[in-house]
Amino acid sequence: MRLTYARCIRGAHPPLLSLLSKGTNVSVKVETLVLFGATGDLAQRMLFPSLYNLHMDGLLADALTIVGSGRSAMDRDAFRAQVRAALTEYLPEDRIEAAVVDGFLARIDYCAIDAGAGTGYAELAALLGDRMARPIGVYLSTPPSMFGPIAQGLKAANIACAECRIAMEKPIGHDLASSREVNAQVGDAFAEDRVFRIDHYLGKETVQNLLALRFANMLFEPLWNAQAIDHVQITVAETVGLEGRVSYYDGVGALKDMVQNHMLQLLAIIAMEPPASVGATAVRDEKVKLLRSLRKMTAEDVKAHSVKGQYSSGAVNGAAVAGYADELGQPSNTETFVALKAFIDNWRWKGVPFYLRTGKRMPQRKSEVLIQFKPVPHNIFARVGAGKLDANMMIINLQPEENIRVKVMAKQPGLDRDGVKLKEVTMDVSLSHSFAGERRRIAYERLLLDFIEGDQTLFVRRDEVEAQWEWIDAIRDAWDQVDMTPQSYTAGSWGPSSAIALIERDGASWHD
Repeated sequence: MRLTYARCIRGAHPPLLSLLSKGTNVSVKVETLVLFGATGDLAQRMLFPSLYNLHMDGLLADALTIVGSGRSAMDRDAFRAQVRAALTEYLPEDRIEAAVVDGFLARIDYCAIDAGAGTGYAELAALLGDRMARPIGVYLSTPPSMFGPIAQGLKAANIACAECRIAMEKPIGHDLASSREVNAQVGDAFAEDRVFRIDHYLGKETVQNLLALRFANMLFEPLWNAQAIDHVQITVAETVGLEGRVSYYDGVGALKDMVQNHMLQLLAIIAMEPPASVGATAVRDEKVKLLRSLRKMTAEDVKAHSVKGQYSSGAVNGAAVAGYADELGQPSNTETFVALKAFIDNWRWKGVPFYLRTGKRMPQRKSEVLIQFKPVPHNIFARVGAGKLDANMMIINLQPEENIRVKVMAKQPGLDRDGVKLKEVTMDVSLSHSFAGERRRIAYERLLLDFIEGDQTLFVRRDEVEAQWEWIDAIRDAWDQVDMTPQSYTAGSWGPSSAIALIERDGASWHD
């Protein structure tokens, strides 16, 4: 675990449970952060506000310089003005302090680079000057198609030094073959232990707390197996539609956009074996083992164990919304919803179904994991009128709420003259209440700081990405073999009726 002096003196350290998921600092800190795509939406909305928060809390070294890069030609002052506007728009008012903003902007420089044309790298090298002899971190907030070319451009300009590192937003490729191609191009310029693949879900406080929940509590881990658990549900639901992502989303779909990365990473953390430590290598080794244990689906499997859907017109949160094809302007075979029944072929999880569900234009925005335990083997209360006992259930909410609820059976108060009455009650652990006074950090704050400091625990390794793509590619190939087309579902509903049947024919139901 790492608890820096700056965190202690500023009172800005995250909760102890979060620190349990941290590895050790295995590399020197970068002194220059080069941010490609610095004029884009993600950088303006998330990255610069996150870096500002780290600066405000004293977590960035005084020597750290941030160099923004984009295709637009502008000088340093114009770019700083753009960043200032972004901070004003996306940060809470109580975080904006004029002197702190000025100090943060003083760190920032700008260099125009057209990554597509391969120009501007010599100018970047000239701007960096003698900083090229010291650790540089390059963060790619760009289209995935540019990852390889940018890495090669940096190599040609001698900016990819031995102590330099590179961070890439998902997705890494669009299938296994393209993923390997991207990784090969980037790997030619940067060593694997200097490549940081980002899945921002891993920076969420509650996702990190899954490790603490499982491995810091004797209460749960002995029951975390096929002997005690009936099934697991993972739901990631969005209320939004295309929202300006037409050019990216169509042809990609929910399986590649959400399941391949976010959901499989959640599944890996929930189901992996206990790692030897909380170091980056140990944690990621166990995730890879788990991902490789996922049973690949055949053409016959996808007919019974998968559902594709596409939303039609309807209403979300009381507002009428158009269907996917209407938003797109043409018919499409791209799925906006997918439900899967997955199995993990190892001793711990043999026979336990994992139900995965994600979609756009759902009734509500939520990300949650449900652990459904098996019922008790014998009801000793049946003869005294208690009736059927509900099996225990754990619900781990990731967003928008962050809490953990456990449903257990309890006796209702009374004299029991007409028999014992039992009732299901909920034990609720709200992280916001339990850690009141701790500022809830944006996931990118943690990921950016770890990238700067060289901690890879919350980043995805190359073999993880490839194991994920192998499983996803098998599903896509099987869909193509059976010519599976998306089923229509009304916007504002929980998906096609066949998704309900997918789980209900096993005697279970989705937790809506």
